[in-house]
This record gives sequence, C-alpha cells and structure tokens, in this order.
Amino acid sequence: MSYGPPPPGNPGPPQGGGYGGPPSGGYGAPMGGGTPPDNGLTWAIVAIFCCWPFAIPAIINATKVNDLWNRGDQQGAMEAQAQAKKFTKIAFIVGGIWVGLWVLYVIIMMIVGIGAASSGY
Repeated sequence: MSYGPPPPGNPGPPQGGGYGGPPSGGYGAPMGGGTPPDNGLTWAIVAIFCCWPFAIPAIINATKVNDLWNRGDQQGAMEAQAQAKKFTKIAFIVGGIWVGLWVLYVIIMMIVGIGAASSGY
C-alpha cells in the first residue's frame, strides 16, 4: 500500500535518514565536566559513632555533593563538601575529647577506689 507523495509544505524525512543522535542540551554531564569532589560520606557515617549531633549534618551535606554537581551547580557542590568536612571534623574532635574525658574519669575513679579499699574503711 502506498500513500503517495507528502503534501506541499511538509519537510518529509530527514536527509541521510535514520536516527540523528540525542538532542543537544538537556540532562547529562555538567557544563564544567570533570568528576565531582569527594563527598566524604564514608567518614561522615563513621563520625556517627563519635558524636552523632554533628555527624547528622555532615551526612546530609555529604549526600548533596553529587546531586548538586550533576545538576551543574559546582559551587554549591563545593560548599556542601566544605560543610560536610567541617561537621565531620567537629564530630571527630568532640568525640575524641569525650572519650578522653571518660578515660580520665575511669582512671580517677580507679585510683579513688583503690585508695579507699587500701585504707581499711
């Protein structure tokens, strides 16, 4: 079955025929290209065990890095990475201080307990 020639004003099939490839623009790699910065998500998750109040914002910011980068917002991705690193460092520092104080407390209590036991009370 033949349909005949296309009506006047119709451009007809494209020259060369076939698929011309994906359209330009739209989604895909960001304009700047390259790989996104390290989001630090692994260290932010580990920081949960040190000081969770600071680790939660670190995780939230770390999960934003790749999404912002893929949307083409390199500056936003770099800011989210900096925030994630900052909160991760704070969580490790506060957690380290907390563990140090706890160890010091246990040592002092052991000394006081040994002193009280040896005095014969």
